[in-house]
Amino acid sequence: MKQRILVTGGAGYVGSLLVPQLLLDGYKVTVYDTMWYGNNFLDKHHPDLTLVSGDIRDSSRFALAVAKHDAVINLACISNDSSFELNEGLSTSVNLDAFRPMVIASKKAGVQRFIYASSSSVYGVSDSPDVTEDHPLVPLTLYNKYKGVCEPFLLEEVSNDFVGTVLRPATLCGFAPRQRLDLSVNILTNHGYNNGVVRVFGGDQMRPNLHVRDMVRAYQALLSADASLIQGEIFNCGFQNLSISEIAQLVVDIVPEFRPDLSDVAVTVESSDDQRSYHVNSDKIAQTLGFTPHFSVADAIRDLCEAFASGLLANSLSDTRYFNVQRMKELQVT
Repeated sequence: MKQRILVTGGAGYVGSLLVPQLLLDGYKVTVYDTMWYGNNFLDKHHPDLTLVSGDIRDSSRFALAVAKHDAVINLACISNDSSFELNEGLSTSVNLDAFRPMVIASKKAGVQRFIYASSSSVYGVSDSPDVTEDHPLVPLTLYNKYKGVCEPFLLEEVSNDFVGTVLRPATLCGFAPRQRLDLSVNILTNHGYNNGVVRVFGGDQMRPNLHVRDMVRAYQALLSADASLIQGEIFNCGFQNLSISEIAQLVVDIVPEFRPDLSDVAVTVESSDDQRSYHVNSDKIAQTLGFTPHFSVADAIRDLCEAFASGLLANSLSDTRYFNVQRMKELQVT
């Protein structure tokens, strides 16, 4: 019998790549999502796909949806700091208040494996050359704080019948059917390709990066791993640790491959109040699960340039579908 996987936030950036891959892997998949950013990129006619338009704050609706599932991958959240600042009450209710009830409902429903997408941003600022999972959490914003606060909510519930795992992904990048263009690599590439100017805010901040396709591979690995390897564990998941200035230089070097008319992409540097800076070590997931990323930041930049050139990301500087804050404002979500 096919395993049944419920993916909260399955119509988001990661979910738009993850869900089709899980279907290819032979799982039955339920997407539980508010659908704020649409779902036309998902195969609604696939016999093993179920779409549920739901909010994780609706505990009764979630409890009905999660029944008879084997695993939950929790991607649903209000993503990034600027979205939090837009509506702190909404962000608190989604990213903090809804989490423990969701975990408990999943456990009561007989779910055997729960994978929580936390964030490497929980580390805030660190001078350590290699930030491992044991590093103190120094959140600088409520988004970072809530991601870290929720981790023990899951780990306190683990049991022989309920495997809980926390993943702390790096900043994601690259092309996906539900595209986000409000992430560092994607922002710089969008402006470099479409404006011929890369705007750098700060520049010295060190950030871990992970291609969205490798993010999908990490979830595949956690679903198939022996329970004893992941029970109650926390894993960093990143690839290249680069400064914002180094990412900008990659954009400057790569964009002309796709736009020869932009042989000299300009770079402007402006001040920034975003001081997050940390160098993440992801050896644990490699040693425990044998997982190593395949796709570089340069690959992500090239993927995006190809998407721009192919017309897959029309109106990329203005369409609100690509920008979480603008979309939330447009929908007036509460």
